[in-house]
Formats: sequence, C-alpha cells, structure tokens
Amino acid sequence: MHTFANAALVIIDVQQGFLDPRWGRRNHPQAEQNIAALLAAWRKAGRPLFHVQHGSRSDKGAFHPGTPGHAFKPEAQPLPGEIVIPKDVNSAFIGTDLEARLRAGGIETVVLCGLTTDHCVSTTARMAGNLGFQTFLVEDACATHERTGPDGTWFSAEQMHATAVASLHGEFATVTSTAAMLGE
Repeated sequence: MHTFANAALVIIDVQQGFLDPRWGRRNHPQAEQNIAALLAAWRKAGRPLFHVQHGSRSDKGAFHPGTPGHAFKPEAQPLPGEIVIPKDVNSAFIGTDLEARLRAGGIETVVLCGLTTDHCVSTTARMAGNLGFQTFLVEDACATHERTGPDGTWFSAEQMHATAVASLHGEFATVTSTAAMLGE
C-alpha cells in the first residue's frame, strides 16, 4: 500500500439505496469489491478511515434514515468503533465534522472512493482539494449511473464516470486505481 503518512480513507455513500432500479444502469460492477479491498488494507494497517452515510431529508428519498436504502452495503459495513459521518447533502464536508476530525488527527491526505462518482464523490473531492487536502480518487472504487440531460441527450454510465473523473484529475485530485493504491 502507498506509504502516505497518515492518509485517511473516506468511503462515500456505499449504501443499499443505490440498488434501486430507478437509478438505471451503472458502470464498474466491481467497485464494491475494490472498496472492500481498500477497506481491508486500511484496517490491517491501522490507518484512519471514515464511512460517510447519506441520509435523505425527504421520507420518500432512497436513503431516508430507518429505511433499507439507508443501510451500508456489506462490502463497506463499518466495524464497531469506526467513524461514521452522517450527511444530508452531496459533500461529506458540509454540515459534518469531517474536516475538523481530519485536522484534529493531523491528516493531510485523503483517499476517496464510493458512490456516485459524479455526485457525492465529486463534490467531496472538489471540497477536499479546495480545503487544501492532498486528495486521491480511486476511480475503479467508484461508480455512477447513466443519465439523461435536460435536452433529452442520453449519457452512458461510462461517459458520466469518465467526465467526472477527468474534471477532477489534476485540478482537485490525483486519480488512481485500486491496484496502484494498494501497490499491486
């Protein structure tokens, strides 16, 4: 595993709500396996890690607290004592104590993974970069869904993922892979 001093793994919104078919087709079916590999490596090394959990404000939201969609997927299930950062907007920094926890721990580097690339992962990566954290995005440990634009143009999940990753790389984050991050 890369030897970034005190790098924190931030796992974003790996929740059951993304199994809802209304999201459409998704890319990177192996993303959860890659997230599990990163999580196992961080746990083994005793490095800091944070689980981010989205809670829909609306009781009709896919991630409303108390519903099955709010629960973590098995691959990213927090262990007792691991930190869970609850949020209700796209950024893991807005309305949470994530930044304060990172700063209190002397953490200057964050490694991001999770769901979805173009929403909460991207927003969190942009803020992490703007807040001065050295930010790494593990792109094959992220995934997103197909979308239709306001003019009716359809964009595949692969297109959505690729453009989100391209807009982050070099500006807000360094994009890497699970294998590279784990030093395989």
